[in-house]
Amino acid sequence: MRPHKAVAGFDSATTMLRALASYNAGRDVPLTGEGPGALEGAADLLAGAANHAPRWLKERVYAAAGWAEAVPRKRVGEIDSDALASWIAGHYPDRQSEVAFVGSTNGALTHLAAALEAPWLPQTLLIPVRRFGVPPEDGAADLREMRATGEELVRANPDWRLHHMHDPNQDRLMVAGMCYFRVKWLRLPEAYRRFLRSRLAPGGTLVVPDCAMRWPTTRVSDRYVFQHGGFGGAEPEELRHGGERVREFLRAYGSDYTRFVGPEPDGDSPEAEWGFAPELMDDLRALAEEEGWTLRRLRYAEPESPSPAVADLYRDWYRRRGLSPDRLLVESFMLVEPYWALRTGSVPFWTVFNKEPSLRNLEEYLDRVSDYEEIRLALFSHGVESVGLARAQEWARVLDRATKVGSFVGTDPSVFPRDFAVLARFHRELTRVRGRQPMPPPMRWSEAAAFLAEADGVEVLKERD
Repeated sequence: MRPHKAVAGFDSATTMLRALASYNAGRDVPLTGEGPGALEGAADLLAGAANHAPRWLKERVYAAAGWAEAVPRKRVGEIDSDALASWIAGHYPDRQSEVAFVGSTNGALTHLAAALEAPWLPQTLLIPVRRFGVPPEDGAADLREMRATGEELVRANPDWRLHHMHDPNQDRLMVAGMCYFRVKWLRLPEAYRRFLRSRLAPGGTLVVPDCAMRWPTTRVSDRYVFQHGGFGGAEPEELRHGGERVREFLRAYGSDYTRFVGPEPDGDSPEAEWGFAPELMDDLRALAEEEGWTLRRLRYAEPESPSPAVADLYRDWYRRRGLSPDRLLVESFMLVEPYWALRTGSVPFWTVFNKEPSLRNLEEYLDRVSDYEEIRLALFSHGVESVGLARAQEWARVLDRATKVGSFVGTDPSVFPRDFAVLARFHRELTRVRGRQPMPPPMRWSEAAAFLAEADGVEVLKERD
């Protein structure tokens, strides 16, 4: 099956890959990389109409759009990891860089790579697979139903570990009609080797984004684990044992369940979407040694940990370039725009999702830095009043901290978290921000590394000098 048909276009990894590759080619990405500019207006109108539809209809439309991207179950055996690796590498322009990234998916580090004009090759991809008849509350049933299909995928791709993920909280609408197969490369695919040898300059630096976050999992087989829930508003203990917040959530959706159901965990693993599988380091070390590259790991505890450091780096970079460092752009999940952050002279602060922990992290960052004159904020809408959701009016507190302009960008707070128009309007409204800046020459890795080495939230670890 063709690689682009196998992976989810609505996922963090594919969205950030497209955004960064397009930036490196000197282009922006309308519709978060999902289509040409001619489709943007139509999608905007359709999304706007959907915003005024009844709740039940909006939820069905959202779930159906995701289902349309999912792989038919009978075709899972056709998915080939080598073809997917070649497809990923093929996104980037044909030129060399002094630095390249391979590893965890991260919005803040997407902006770091953009500043360096460096490519990033993801370790993790999402393969959504169609299935029916599984209640969204029941991860154990999802595993029973899809285990044989997962084992087929693992057998066909010996360089992958499958992280079968079922999040009944944040992904309630999606998991009603599909399962999430997140795959991580444990060995460096040949297409990645060829790409790095041709694109990373002699004497260059290979950087490994290494998110240390782990999550309770159930071992299914040697390269197959099941993860119940995901990083966001609900704690692992709530997902496992329930609680008042979970009961309220299920009552609100008219569910007969009083808690979420999942298989009993027997260990932990790198978090399915964001965590780094350390087995890949063996091949990266060997390749760096063979090619004479410097190898560095950017290690951090949670997906959002690098966000303050990268925001500070951009602010310092703008000052050194003689630009005002007083515009803040707050992004959410897959709403990541490296091109327009730099074009508008905005300092990017990436939040992993629309949840209470992300709001707290953003507020703590603003507590310790000098005021921003302008703050623009986008909220990703997942269509669910999920456990731990921060309401739009809570996020609006951040906008009140701007000394001149505080506004949502692409976001209609009156219909959040069912504001599906944001997927089109985020890009469009950023293009209308006044005061465009010329695109800068790439930042030097030595400057970025020195700055990050002194910052909180991320460690620059030396693997080879």
